Amino acid sequence: MAVLELKIITEDGDVIVCSKADNFVDLVYSKAYEPGMEILLHSDTYPVFLNIQLDDGIQAGIVYLTNDLRYPIPFGEKRANLSPKAFDGNLHYLHVSALSKDQLPSVRNLACNPYDISVGGNAVSAWPHTYANIETRNETVFAARNAIDGVKANSFHGQWPYTSWGINRRPDAEFHLEFGRIVEVNHIVIYTRADFPHDSWWMEGKITFSNGDTICFPLEKSCYGQRIDFTSKRITGLTLHSLVKADDPSPFPALTQIEVYGKEIEE
Repeated sequence: MAVLELKIITEDGDVIVCSKADNFVDLVYSKAYEPGMEILLHSDTYPVFLNIQLDDGIQAGIVYLTNDLRYPIPFGEKRANLSPKAFDGNLHYLHVSALSKDQLPSVRNLACNPYDISVGGNAVSAWPHTYANIETRNETVFAARNAIDGVKANSFHGQWPYTSWGINRRPDAEFHLEFGRIVEVNHIVIYTRADFPHDSWWMEGKITFSNGDTICFPLEKSCYGQRIDFTSKRITGLTLHSLVKADDPSPFPALTQIEVYGKEIEE
């Protein structure tokens, strides 16, 4: 299906270690990472579906790759939304598998990408991808990408694993999710942050799909996933918006996770 290549490169672009193989490639790096280093993932075929795990402290995830992926090794505050084990120490194991459409689950959460990074424009190469018009104080633990990392812990806030998309009290907050291709979806599950009484919650919101359809949905004060069903739609992305905060003393509603269930379409 694809010839895959993994590299660890320095800030200057020098290759420290490299591994290359057909369809499955893994890499062991037995030193501590240093600031400025990146993981470079290359395929000889694009687009391609890949199951990737770039660190043994972060879960694997299925991505749709449309170009080389450059993943910066995070340090300092940029690691605050990751497990303390992620990218730490002096022994690291990475692996990537190419997947045919036949190997993909028939129905799955198409929104999950534990390796989404905050880049924009032509720099985006691994889908799904998120961005928002606000992230609380631009802190990593409140970044939009946290809502698709697969971690659902929502009974606290401000540190891993209790990460979330925070809106900094902004009434017109919008969350965007892009899939990078046309997919077919039919329901969504939303986990709002539930660190009560610190947190508030949204009573309702709207989702506008890339095909122009908009749905309005209710939400409750809950720590559990809340399901939103709708007629199947073929889309490339969606926007979560028009979020109405509950009449509650707390000014802090937030989104812990959004799951979008559906399937790939036949070309």
